[in-house]
Amino acid sequence: QVQLVESGGGLVQAGDSLRLSCAASGRTFSSYTMAWFRQVPGMGRAFVAATSRRGGSTIYADSVKDRFTISRDSTKNAVYLQMNSLKLDDTAKYYCAADMTYWGTSPNEYDYWGQGTQVTVSS
Repeated sequence: QVQLVESGGGLVQAGDSLRLSCAASGRTFSSYTMAWFRQVPGMGRAFVAATSRRGGSTIYADSVKDRFTISRDSTKNAVYLQMNSLKLDDTAKYYCAADMTYWGTSPNEYDYWGQGTQVTVSS
């Protein structure tokens, strides 16, 4: 099992940058695909980005490509989401997710989730 704790959310203005962090417990961090999803009230969780077990591969939602960067640090058991050029539409609660066997964008396939961190982008 792995436990995930997100941090770094907040209120920013459009065009600003923000970095989210996700701290993972456990000694097998490198065994997990790590991903970020986001959710707005009344909607399901939407895929944002994912990084493979050793960080060699990444995938991004089209809406964040070229603005967001996912990375992981196995020495700290952490995954990050660097968000640049934030837009009003990026306002959401951001969740970190992990799975040992899945590589992809479906939230239904990820077994472990954090509690989320709120990102609000104002004009």
